Amino acid sequence: MSRIGGLLLAWSLSALCLAQQVEVRVEGDFPQLQDNAEAFVGKVEGRSADSLRRYAATAEDQVRQALRALGYYNPGIDWQVDESDDLPQLVLTVQPGDPVRIRSREVRIEGAADSDPDFLPELPEQPAQGDILHHGQYNSLRQAIRSSALRLGYFDGEFVTRELKVDPAAGTADILLVFRSGERYRLGKVTFTDTAGFEPQLLDSFVTFEPGTLYHADKVARLNNDLSNSGYFASVDLDARPASAEGGVIPLNITLRARDPRSVSAGVGFSTDVGPRFRGTWREHWINPMGHRRGAETEISGPRQNLSTWYELPLDPPMTDAIRLTAGYQREDIEDVESELLTLGQQWQHQLSNGWLQVLSLRWEGERYRIGTEPTETSSLLLPGAGYSRLHSDSPLDPSRGYRLQVDVTGAHRSLLSKADILHVNFIARGLYTLADNHRFLARFQLGGVATNRFADVPPSLRFFAGGDQSVRGYGYETLSPRDDEGNTVGGRYLMVGSAEYQYQFADQWRVALFYDEGNAIDDLLDPLASGAGAGIRWVSPVGPLRLDIAKGLDPQFGGDWRLHFSMGPEL
Repeated sequence: MSRIGGLLLAWSLSALCLAQQVEVRVEGDFPQLQDNAEAFVGKVEGRSADSLRRYAATAEDQVRQALRALGYYNPGIDWQVDESDDLPQLVLTVQPGDPVRIRSREVRIEGAADSDPDFLPELPEQPAQGDILHHGQYNSLRQAIRSSALRLGYFDGEFVTRELKVDPAAGTADILLVFRSGERYRLGKVTFTDTAGFEPQLLDSFVTFEPGTLYHADKVARLNNDLSNSGYFASVDLDARPASAEGGVIPLNITLRARDPRSVSAGVGFSTDVGPRFRGTWREHWINPMGHRRGAETEISGPRQNLSTWYELPLDPPMTDAIRLTAGYQREDIEDVESELLTLGQQWQHQLSNGWLQVLSLRWEGERYRIGTEPTETSSLLLPGAGYSRLHSDSPLDPSRGYRLQVDVTGAHRSLLSKADILHVNFIARGLYTLADNHRFLARFQLGGVATNRFADVPPSLRFFAGGDQSVRGYGYETLSPRDDEGNTVGGRYLMVGSAEYQYQFADQWRVALFYDEGNAIDDLLDPLASGAGAGIRWVSPVGPLRLDIAKGLDPQFGGDWRLHFSMGPEL
């Protein structure tokens, strides 16, 4: 025998000796019992037949413990040692028998928590009367009571009775849990022991509760998160220990460390709409003790170049409310439209009590443009506007369900420093739902319109175009539009776009997709729409989903054809 052959034989014999030597066979359809029994027994290797016979009593006891944990207290267990193969094996055959069921469940809360509407509804319903006894569920019930007490501020709470009485012969179990909560603690004064150079008035505006408010862990976590996510601080150390309480009131002490005031970032990307592009951002996260900020952004691609700057003043609360002053320049040469746009404006952002984000704005737009072979024209508009949006999702980067609603209304009038009378409305809705973890359904809808007594005075920036990665796939970027007598795209009065997409996750962070899009930029709501369909692949990268689609435009009269689309960004 060669040396290699000898090594292979030795390895094979070693692997054989280390194979599992205990097999548990639970008769009937009890996969959970089977898994639990195998987990309790664990790996048994390297034993002789006699050793397995001596081990049988231990293995049988382990199986009984595994079944008892899931409510089966009276199993029948037979064992034998199988020596028919080179490696002996202990085989345990299990008849689970009848399970123990919950005869009664009583959970009593004594003290202040008894009348607290937030306490009892959070407790799990299982184990319930009539259920098979599951010790894991019983432990979860006890832990849920303890966790609710800690989350809601009942730090002196304790179990005065904690009983699980099991009668294996009768097949019954009785649960009695009595928890005495004590008084609920309250949140005290918030003190910033180190302000990191910011004004106390700004820091105090992050605190959304008054001293004396009933304790809730979510309120403490929200304060910590709001400070951490504000962009002002490199670290936030919040101390709200119950041990520091005096008379049931917990003081909150916060130590802050300011972040570096400036950051610069740059990157390159690609989309089939605009091709290769460069993006750069400069930002001052704070420029004074009042927390003012400013920044500038630029994006450069073949058909589009823009530069924008902004200056922001935080309001109360600074997490959601702010005044932003903006200025920007953009140049576009897309399809048959060339445009240069200069904007100056102001926005007031405010979070409404119903969860909607309100943005009131006033901006001036000066635009010089040329459509097709027409002579160059200019436009000057003063546009007051209002926007309302709401986003609900279970994850900011890659949600599994949620929705986004957004409506924007702007207008201009000749008597207010404008060359045209315009009312511009745009509505967007997106929805996402995931079924059985792997099946995702997305839908989006966009409807826009321009009301004016002379459409020729409406500049291209306020007209509607469709087609491209984020619109109707299977068509070129902004190629769907009414055309003039020479065939040039001129933009439409209305926009209607809808899309339905199905995604299947076949591997971690990877999904395949099927989609159907329909829409157009039109001058009459009864004008025909273009449609496209296709398939794609999605990769959930650390910075968000990346999408690669192959689409077929189904209407050749609108320029539909096979097209490759690449894009990235959130799906809501």
